[in-house]
This record gives sequence, structure tokens and C-alpha cells, in this order.
Amino acid sequence: MTQTLKTKVLIIGAGTGGYVAGIRCGQLGLETVLVDASPGLGGTCLNVGCIPSKAIIHAAGKYETVAKAASDAGTLGITASTPAIDLSKTVEWKDGVVRKLNAGVAALLKKAKVKVIKGWAEFSDAKTCTVKTDDGDIRLAAEHVILATGSEPVELPFLPFGGDVISSTEALSLPEVPKKLVVVGGGYIGLELGIAFRKLGAEVAIVEMAERILPLYDKALTDPVAKWLEKHGVQLLLGARAGGFGDGRLNVTDKDGNPMQLEADKVLVTVGRRARTQGWGLENMGVAMNGPFVKIDERCATSMKNVWAIGDLTGEPMLAHKGSAQGEVVAEIIAGHDRVFDPTTIAAVCFTEPEIVSAGLGPDDVKGRDDVIQAVFPFAAIGRALAIEAGEDGGFVRVIASKTDHRLLGVQAVGQHVSELSNSFAQMLEMGAVLEDVAGTIHVHPTLGEAFHEASLRALGHAIHI
Repeated sequence: MTQTLKTKVLIIGAGTGGYVAGIRCGQLGLETVLVDASPGLGGTCLNVGCIPSKAIIHAAGKYETVAKAASDAGTLGITASTPAIDLSKTVEWKDGVVRKLNAGVAALLKKAKVKVIKGWAEFSDAKTCTVKTDDGDIRLAAEHVILATGSEPVELPFLPFGGDVISSTEALSLPEVPKKLVVVGGGYIGLELGIAFRKLGAEVAIVEMAERILPLYDKALTDPVAKWLEKHGVQLLLGARAGGFGDGRLNVTDKDGNPMQLEADKVLVTVGRRARTQGWGLENMGVAMNGPFVKIDERCATSMKNVWAIGDLTGEPMLAHKGSAQGEVVAEIIAGHDRVFDPTTIAAVCFTEPEIVSAGLGPDDVKGRDDVIQAVFPFAAIGRALAIEAGEDGGFVRVIASKTDHRLLGVQAVGQHVSELSNSFAQMLEMGAVLEDVAGTIHVHPTLGEAFHEASLRALGHAIHI
């Protein structure tokens, strides 16, 4: 006999949007049930995305450092024996990090008195679903439903996932470093993982349809990454199209239309992600769509009363921190608070080599406008950057501001470790800061953040260190 449960709030998906919504609902005293089918709580980001990829990237960086030390010249006066890597042990360490965070999310949900049900939900109408669990079916009815089903890798019809054709999920659990890796797609996921495997010793080729890598970012930001790829022997095929794969060879058509083949032990397909809209009864819920995404308003409300949607399901930018912020907003609205989701900016980071940060408007957004100020300050003129080998790769901080009132409109950076500056950039934009606010803040020396200070000073016409 099917068990029936009723609840105030039902959340589908325990990713960074869903579990944060659950915790906030619990804090606000709302009876909440969270349903998730994945093995570990935390969704894509925690299990097969943000966290594990950064762990592998970190390990790759350490390996590269030891490899430099083992070269004939050494590095910084440091020499070492020839390094070796057992990727299966690296993956084991990465999995340990993930398990620790899974347990942390579970503990936080328990503390918030959120009931977690492991299983696959399928909706029969907007407020009712059946969850298939190991112990049988459970029927759930709710006053409010929060959809947080996330996204999944896009599969190319001529390169279906399986065997040696892998997505980022499989790439993060390979038992050994492939000798030859071909990455199809030059976006941030492909470049992050392609660079990591190059550091680990793989021969890497990248096939990208666009005329340059990371096409969503302006060329000045991506040039330092392209130079790293060239310097480290990564084969970059731009304006090229991938074809079928067989017998260890990937068919490619180059930018001039010439056919060629690339040898590959693994083909990593990273051509984007799509909202997970299939298989859980979305079509039975009567919600309006915005193309491939669920349509929402500024409150994250769908067209169906008391049905809400957050995270990747609602469209770009597909970023974990966006979903978390939306989850908090929705929980507070359900609890009776007057909230909207209307951020000034959502900063984005590429964990490439070097890293890229972008918040607010970029130069392409203000092209042709004569009412803005732009200023760039290079890390080559920052003492901290030189002291940690982060000043010689063409990195910089750029500010864009209104010419009339000096209000910040956008901040970008490229360079080693600049991901740690992203929150400062976002905070200044969210608070409506002007150039004088940044210039008047005493920045700690020696830090990379001084480049933000100096870029703002330069926009005002009086940078100190250039």
C-alpha cells in the first residue's frame, strides 16, 4: 500500500539551490520534505561539479609544481625527484572530500528538521507526486512546491556518452591519466579539466566551434589562458567541428573545412549543460516554459500558484550560488516575508590557468558608449603577485564605471588566484559603490586585491604604482 504524506513545503532536488531552500524553510519553522535521487546530497556542484573539479585542479597544480622542481633547472631553487601520480588515489582523496560535505549537508538538514526522502519523484499534478524509494512508493502532497532539479551535460548525437566518450562526471573519476585526451568544447568546463589533465601529463587537444576559447568572455580576459595553452603544448583547434569517434580516433573538420583525425584515449565532451526537465512529470504540472527553462518571475514563482523554481532549471547563469540565493528568497516568501530575487550582479569564475572573474558589465556590453570610464591595472605591478609567481602571465584587474557619477558598472580580472577577489567585486557592485569608495578603502599590502584599488585609482586619473 502506498504511503501518503502531506507537507507545507516539498522540494525536489538537493543541490545547492534545493538544500539551501530546505535549510532556510526549516529555520523559518516551515514543515518541509526534500526529495532527491542522487547517491549523495548536494547535487551536481558538490558531487560531480564545482567541488570535485576544484579538488582535481588543486591536485594537478601540486603535481605541476613538483614536476617543475624535478626539471633540470628546478624552480625557485627547489629541486625534486621525478614525480609520479596514482590518479586512483587522487580520486579517492577527492571522493573523501565529497563524502565529508555530503555528511555536512545531511547534518544541516537534520538540524533544520527537514525530512529527506531518497528516491525519484514523478508529479501527477502541480502539487502531488509519487516517490519511488527502496522501501516502496510514497505519495506526497504539498501546499508549496520548490523545483530545484538542476541540469545535466549535453550529449552530442554523434558522440553519445559511453566507453571512451565521457562527460565531466566520468572525467572526475578516471582511474588513470589518459595519455591522449581530446576535449570537445572550449567553454569553462572543458578548459578547466583540459588544463588540469595537461598539468597531470596528458597530451591534450581542444576542439571548439567558435573562433576563440571561452566565447562568453571578452578577448582580453581569455588571451592569458590561450597563451598558457600554447606555452604548454595544448593543441587548440578553433572554428572546428568534431565528428564521430572510433578505433581511438576522433574525426574533426578544421576551420578551413579539411577533414582530420585526432588520436584519443578519451574524448571529453563539454558542449554545455541543459536543464533537467525530463522524467519527473514536469509536463503534468501546468507551468509555463521560457524555451528549455521553467519560466519564473522576480519572486521565482512559476505560472502555477505556489509552485516555485530555482537554480539551473530557470536558465542562465547556471551557477550554484545563484540557485542558493534563489532558494533563500523562496523560503522567505513562503514564510510571509516580502522578498524578490533582483541581484545587481552574479559574479562568475573560470578556474582555468590563469583564473578569470567577471562581475557586472564587460567591455562588450558598453562598446560604443562615451559615458563610461574603463581602467586596467596589471598584476605585473603588484608586489604580492610577483612574490607568488602570479605577475608574468598577462593578468590584470579592470574596472568599468559611469563617467558622470563614477558608479561601478563592472569589474573583471584574469590571473592566478583571482577567484578570491570575486566576492569583493560583487559586493562593491551590489552596494552601488563608486570609484571613490574603492579608492578610499585602505587595501591590505601585500595582496592581489591591491590591483582592484589601483585600477580604481587609475580610472580616477591618479594610480600610484604605474
